[in-house]
Amino acid sequence: MIVRQHVFALTVGCLSLVLPTTLSAQKVDRTYTNPVILGDYSDPDAIRVGDRFFLTSSSFNCVPGLPILTSTNLVEWSLVGHALTAIPPVERYRIPRHGEGVWAPALRMRQGRFHVFYGDPDVGIVLVRGEKAEGPWEEPIIVRSAKGWIDPCPFWDDDGNAYLVHAWAKSRVGFNAVLTVRRMSPDGTRILDDSVNVFYGGDLPAPNSARQAGKHPTIEGPKFYKRNGWYYIFAPAGGVATGWQTVLRSRNVFGPYDDRIVMRQGATAVNGPHQGAWVEMPDGTSWFLHFQDRGTLGRVVHLQPMRWVDDWPVIGDDPDGGGTGKPVMRHTTPARRIGTHAFIPTSDEFSGRSLGLQWQWHANPDPSWAKLHQGRLDLSAQTIDGGGFNLWKTPHLLLQKFSASAFTATTDVDVAHLRPGERLSLVVMGMDYAALVVERTEYGAIIGTVGCRQADKGGIEELFRHGDQTETSIELRADVIYGGVVNFSYRTASTSWRLIDRSFLISRGRWIGAKVGLTAQAPISTTVRGRALIDRFLVVPR
Repeated sequence: MIVRQHVFALTVGCLSLVLPTTLSAQKVDRTYTNPVILGDYSDPDAIRVGDRFFLTSSSFNCVPGLPILTSTNLVEWSLVGHALTAIPPVERYRIPRHGEGVWAPALRMRQGRFHVFYGDPDVGIVLVRGEKAEGPWEEPIIVRSAKGWIDPCPFWDDDGNAYLVHAWAKSRVGFNAVLTVRRMSPDGTRILDDSVNVFYGGDLPAPNSARQAGKHPTIEGPKFYKRNGWYYIFAPAGGVATGWQTVLRSRNVFGPYDDRIVMRQGATAVNGPHQGAWVEMPDGTSWFLHFQDRGTLGRVVHLQPMRWVDDWPVIGDDPDGGGTGKPVMRHTTPARRIGTHAFIPTSDEFSGRSLGLQWQWHANPDPSWAKLHQGRLDLSAQTIDGGGFNLWKTPHLLLQKFSASAFTATTDVDVAHLRPGERLSLVVMGMDYAALVVERTEYGAIIGTVGCRQADKGGIEELFRHGDQTETSIELRADVIYGGVVNFSYRTASTSWRLIDRSFLISRGRWIGAKVGLTAQAPISTTVRGRALIDRFLVVPR
């Protein structure tokens, strides 16, 4: 394999991918810079348990799902596990169902156990519980089979009664901008019959018992709270790209609810600042975590200061005192302890007993796809369902989120154990994707690149071959620069870096950012499959 140089220094450097400002700068002026999580953690929800915070987010069709992150200061976050090892029903998600699966979860602590509720628009409301954030987590429970119920959030009232608020998916039921509150069993495992549509944010006619706002289209992602005798539903509206954060307030859990826009973009560069979580520090100060859509980078997480005025929240900066804040990009940290060395992994030496927490498949995985052996990742070549004209329907893509707007991903591969015609690819995946391909031949290997436009709509790969036969041990590199432009290069032990004279433009995935990783492919006709060995996967920001 290729001789590694300066691996330790580069790996340590990867910490900068997830720390929004340098540790030394934070220690000096005690400020942070948004986003606090520079990665695709869509629809975040968070809680505080003691002196620690925990956060989860949407994971859609990616497995393992429901990432669990933790922090002591709301600024520096570590990825510590996942609550879902497979998406239920398991057989349904053996194939990639892009944009389906795990939508907008809610995280709560109840009777010593974490509870995560999420909505699958085609399956229903699902509950996952666990005693420790790191796992193990219990098998998921389908609380209610339903079509179009999304974005659920539980609430346990002071008298022990339990409720669930949720939104609706227009793509499944023909309407949205409606929020519904339902009674729930105290253990959270059953939805009871009583329900009320408490808020109509769009154009549907509302009954007298519900508030008709008409100014909050696509209201969704509700989060349920209670403070000073008021019931609050925090719910973003207006859509991901240009929406705002709405808060509803009532003295009764079933309404009627008054509404107020408490944060919107204003003159800032933070588009669509909404969908998130209210949390309190131990000193009682309030903060709000939300996402911003950044295209190929995905939906990154921001932290906003929050204060209460006349029992209404004001999020971000409100210089005119009108009650509608705007996002801040830099602010004083919520805690004194900054520099805890929390981080989200990116590089992987494959020296542990399991894959790094950053890796996800595009569907429920089969154990035969990958294993770790003697400090290497062993990827088995798999056939592609649906004819193999592009990777969109491929479940065996081992990918991780973008962790910077510009970065270099380098990997050492050995294809000697692949069979002729099989490939190992370094892929940058989205609805438009590209890959650097090493195809095994009878005499060695051939390097090629693949580009595919509109893979989600059946676009066909274009294959470009580069160079003659080469050695089977090869170092591959993808340079991703701002805007989703990708350049590939490669080298062997006997050659210097060779830059492929062709650039590719990739795009985001279906409701997720673009991802980078590996896949091994076999021709449809192959019955005995080979395997590729990967020594390391190194990610360095540019």
